[in-house]
Amino acid sequence: MRERFVVANGIRLYCLEAGNPSDPLVLLLHGFPEISYSWRFQIDVIAAAGFHVVAPDLPGYGRSDKPDVTYDIEYVNGTIAAMVTAMGHNQCVIAGHDWGGILVWHFARQFPELTAGVIGVNTPDLPRTPIPPVEMLRAIFADTPIYIIQFQQRGLAEWVFSWGRGADDFIEMIFINEMNKNLAAFSPDVLEVYKAAFRPAGALTPPIEYYRNMDRNWQLSEAWHERTIEVPCLMICGADDPVLPPAMTVGMEDRIPKLTKVVIENCGHWTQQEQPAATNVAILEFLGNFGSGAEALR
Repeated sequence: MRERFVVANGIRLYCLEAGNPSDPLVLLLHGFPEISYSWRFQIDVIAAAGFHVVAPDLPGYGRSDKPDVTYDIEYVNGTIAAMVTAMGHNQCVIAGHDWGGILVWHFARQFPELTAGVIGVNTPDLPRTPIPPVEMLRAIFADTPIYIIQFQQRGLAEWVFSWGRGADDFIEMIFINEMNKNLAAFSPDVLEVYKAAFRPAGALTPPIEYYRNMDRNWQLSEAWHERTIEVPCLMICGADDPVLPPAMTVGMEDRIPKLTKVVIENCGHWTQQEQPAATNVAILEFLGNFGSGAEALR
């Protein structure tokens, strides 16, 4: 595994990379509040199977640039699409966990010409809500607003997360709770990597802006939300994920006919870190459909 920067859509994206750049491309998109490091157990394993593997810090995260832009799916996925061509590839298999999972299902519909396959980790492809999602959540949780609602007011979440030890407390709160069935996966050394990524002043604002654009994404996706995803897809779920349980994947086949589902036992929300071996088995079996000689992925 090596480090590099890729320039795409006018910004520099920090990436972890492995494999021969002439091999088929697999992109790995992390979630919130994570960075490319969250895929550390997958990168070399996938590369050893004959793939060019690249895991970026998403725009606005970690060591990637943090431009003052609207972090909607038009900008973020447009930047990811520019990465594919900047690295000399025609297509990719794109995988995403948590927020990365939201992005990859949209990506397959926005850029079908660049998409050879999709891997969703924990985050399912959901049908379009009848009204903008934050508006819907405000109605459902009128008396006890959840974090997505609380994130909407600019500056408020950043102020709250500055209390106490700031990013250190925030990271511990996120990873050491009931969302995690395998606390040993987040040792002090692992937590320190994430804390260091979010300690700098302003480091949390671009990631939170992803949430602040959820209703805008709903509007933007009207142009493509009805498109069927025709390429092979894999949905990996954590059996004990309290936020995105496997039951949420019901009905995905109506929109994704070439779908395979895998449920990993004794696993919470942070699947590729909690159960890396089982995650790798599922990914490698799926990638067997895209052998290292797959010219379309080059």
